[in-house]
Amino acid sequence: NVTAGDMETLQYISVLISDRRLARSLLMPLLGFQSRRSFKCPRGWEQDALSPIIPIITAVYSLVFVVGLLGNCLVMYVIIRYTKMKTATNIYIFNLALADALVTTTMPFQSTDYLLNTWPFGQVVCKVFIAIDYYNMFTSIFTLTMMSVDRYVAVCHPVKALDFRTPVKAKVINVCIWILSSAAGIPAFVLGDTQTNLGITECALQFPEPYVYWDTLMKMCVFVFAFVVPVLIITVCYSLMLLRLKTVRMLSGSRVKDRNLRRITRLVVVVVAVFVVCWTPIHIFILIKALVSVPETTAIMAAYFFCVALGYTNSSLNPILYAFLDENFKRCFKDFCTSARLRREKTNQKRSNSFNHFSS
Repeated sequence: NVTAGDMETLQYISVLISDRRLARSLLMPLLGFQSRRSFKCPRGWEQDALSPIIPIITAVYSLVFVVGLLGNCLVMYVIIRYTKMKTATNIYIFNLALADALVTTTMPFQSTDYLLNTWPFGQVVCKVFIAIDYYNMFTSIFTLTMMSVDRYVAVCHPVKALDFRTPVKAKVINVCIWILSSAAGIPAFVLGDTQTNLGITECALQFPEPYVYWDTLMKMCVFVFAFVVPVLIITVCYSLMLLRLKTVRMLSGSRVKDRNLRRITRLVVVVVAVFVVCWTPIHIFILIKALVSVPETTAIMAAYFFCVALGYTNSSLNPILYAFLDENFKRCFKDFCTSARLRREKTNQKRSNSFNHFSS
């Protein structure tokens, strides 16, 4: 005989199974929504109320994938292709584009995870994509921090900038950034794993015991080292630059150099500001989730998905910012598009000539 308690338990399990898809993003282990110990599905959480979120997230991820991958690959191409683009600032931009391009490759896999309501790609792919998420998070903010320091040296210490701001040194710093980011990326790769419960496979961070301690420690380390400390350094750099720009009329001996210096500084400021705006909400979630118990209601989960999508969207925004704010990038993008069109026209012409020759 089935008792009322048994029916209640079965109903709870049914809701848990049907709604687990809403707690699976590769960033979710960071907040604790997906972990095997912290996920508790409220009994009033209806599938029908949350199911519209899945197509929206899939559409956003698809757009981020297409725009972000193509845009960032184009940015890397023009920096490699054109000699005039191999400046210290653009070397940092290349590093940022590389991190963004890598993270956009995870979008199709995450969308599939949402749509199928299970992780179908196995343990190795799970580890790789969780590691990519953490590498992207740390590499991006560390690169932006170095870009801010680079701008500070260029504006406030122009003499020292001659020795410090070289493409070779920028490349060395980029390598150091990836090595430093491994402090988060390697543990994420090691701890990332698949877990199957009730026929549903999840890709998540699997912390050792005591679970709550390591989970909280991870969140706090990410919040401090991937957000608070870098943002403080960036704020100090731009505050000092702002004072310098206000008090000095001419930063260099040439009006052209001075105009270029201010233009590049403006570009870096906008890129950093957009990054902070896109990533602040998700880091606030991390802090709140680590300090207090957050009810996983429909509104909370919807807000969470918005924050995650906003963070990923940043990866596709930077190429657009370069195209609008930097004349050199704009000219290189136009040259690339023009060259591609000419090559396509030549190919079509050759095909047409070959066809006419064969017909005659």
